[in-house]
Amino acid sequence: MDPRTLGRYELLAELGKGAMGVVYRANDPLLDRQVAIKTVSMSLDPQEMAEYEGRFFQEAKAVGSLNHPNIVTVYDVGKSGNLAYMAMEFLQGEELRSLMATGQPLAVTRAVDIAAQVAEGLAYAHQNGVVHRDVKPANIMLSVTGRCKITDFGIARMRSAEVKTQTGIVLGSPRYMSPEQVAGKRAEPRSDIFSLGVILHEMLTGKPPFTGEDVTSVMFQIMNLVPPPPSSINARVPEVLDFIVAKAIAKVLDDRYAGADELAKDLREVAKQIDTTVHMLTATRPPVAPRLDRDAAQALVRSIPDTRRADAAEVSTLGATPVPALGLSRAFDSLGATMRLAINTGMVEELKEFSESGKHKPLTDTGTPTEARAIIGDMRRGPGWTDKDKLIFAASVAGATIVGAIIVFA
Repeated sequence: MDPRTLGRYELLAELGKGAMGVVYRANDPLLDRQVAIKTVSMSLDPQEMAEYEGRFFQEAKAVGSLNHPNIVTVYDVGKSGNLAYMAMEFLQGEELRSLMATGQPLAVTRAVDIAAQVAEGLAYAHQNGVVHRDVKPANIMLSVTGRCKITDFGIARMRSAEVKTQTGIVLGSPRYMSPEQVAGKRAEPRSDIFSLGVILHEMLTGKPPFTGEDVTSVMFQIMNLVPPPPSSINARVPEVLDFIVAKAIAKVLDDRYAGADELAKDLREVAKQIDTTVHMLTATRPPVAPRLDRDAAQALVRSIPDTRRADAAEVSTLGATPVPALGLSRAFDSLGATMRLAINTGMVEELKEFSESGKHKPLTDTGTPTEARAIIGDMRRGPGWTDKDKLIFAASVAGATIVGAIIVFA
């Protein structure tokens, strides 16, 4: 369809509707860029119109004064007929609400990162005298690059605001409101911290900490219920996050973080600890170094009868040293040779038990011919060997020695 215009902006598509107006995707032909246009209808009761219009332009002032990577950027504000509008940066991504809609916990690292970014944005807003008062998943956008943006400052309060909230009027989304907001008291920066703490709890557990059949039940829980620690619901959550969440959603203002910057700092520190822990777990795993030349092992296994290949796998982790330039090859007269002979004769377990008995050095491939013969001799004299076993083993040793001698002296 042909795009409608609002001011100089071409309206391309409707993105969503809110309590105060509609949000469109639009084109700014002057700067040739896509923007989001938020509108509010002024065709209301005159008294209501004055209130909504005042709140709308209050939002424009609140956000327009803020320049932070985690807060949506406002480009322009105006009025056309019965519509007031605000042009903001168009964000490609999704609302945090959509990500949490599955009811499953987010990955701990991602939940911590999102909360830290939002806390940093809130800290900047608070430092500039702006309290959001409606921090919830629907007002947090996640860009395709992973950047979080706080949106919808529609009920934000500025220190110099001319639009006042009437006493006893509750503004905000019930599930994420602070106790003081539920009580109809003045929202403070730490009210935003409480709301973010509720969001963090839900991201870590997949369940909102305050639920009920109606708004009254939710508000009662916010005022009276202490939610269970996230780690008691999701075992992947480190206990340190239990303390951070508990401090963020404390019922008493003075028990909460004094500033969102402190919350952000703690979350960033936890993120570092999680990364360090994963790195240490990976780094401290003992390296699995093969002790047997792989090419030689594969050739050996191919030469073993099928009934002996299971035994071959048991010693395939034992290593070999390079063949010496002079003298009898260790491949024929060493502990390595003993092990390979054990494979062919089915004596792997007996050989390992002998090595671990303490009478001889542990099995390696650096042993001397004397050590090899000592182990063979003790094994031959040990219990459990039949005459057939002894004959096969002796013939194998003799054969190996003859072949080695032929190779060395040929």
